[in-house]
Amino acid sequence: MMNLVICPLTPDRWPALEDLFGAHGAANGCWCMYWRVGSAYRKRPREENRAAFRELVKRGPPPGLLAFDGDVAVGWCQLTPRDALPWLDRTWRLERVDDVPVWSISCFHVRKGYRKRGTTSALIAAALDAAKRAGAPALEAYPLDANLTPSASGTGYASTFERAGFKVVARHVPPRPIMRHDLQEIELDASTRTIEPPGGQIDGCLCYRWEEVDGHGDLMMVQEHAEGKPTEP
Repeated sequence: MMNLVICPLTPDRWPALEDLFGAHGAANGCWCMYWRVGSAYRKRPREENRAAFRELVKRGPPPGLLAFDGDVAVGWCQLTPRDALPWLDRTWRLERVDDVPVWSISCFHVRKGYRKRGTTSALIAAALDAAKRAGAPALEAYPLDANLTPSASGTGYASTFERAGFKVVARHVPPRPIMRHDLQEIELDASTRTIEPPGGQIDGCLCYRWEEVDGHGDLMMVQEHAEGKPTEP
């Protein structure tokens, strides 16, 4: 049984992200800067990447979601409008399919011991709801197709997104599909529609509780109270 709480990355949660990413900054000191600056992240010190991403978090809106098991952050996904990640448009494999102002799930990082246990699925479920509430018409992802490549993936696997309702909309190269979920198809829980986020961004006060039993997950929205702990509405 997996019980997680998933919350936006707000400045007060930065220490939890640092603990999750570790001294190496998740992927070789990237600190989630690759889709913003490209391979230039490798040419500068890890601390510079860390400082740049921390500044993004301070400025807001939240650039993604953190999954918690108790007080420990165990998973991360970057969730933003595609336009916030200029390097996607400079990567021919991921060229835009059309002019729809989609949002993107562009990377994951899951703590050892929580991999292959549904953490990524929980983050995807929360990302779909958060993007819908922010007014996104669709949510894109750029996973690897494990049937076509043995490579490890920091962007998830196509089979996971397929189970979440994503469909392939392009394959500029076979192992790296562009997948999309039309958010018009998602209906928000009527009991939570009164909690509206600012337009065009993730609401920093909205969190999600994910419970998975025997491979079946259930997502429920919760709202933070003044002390910063999520409570059910």
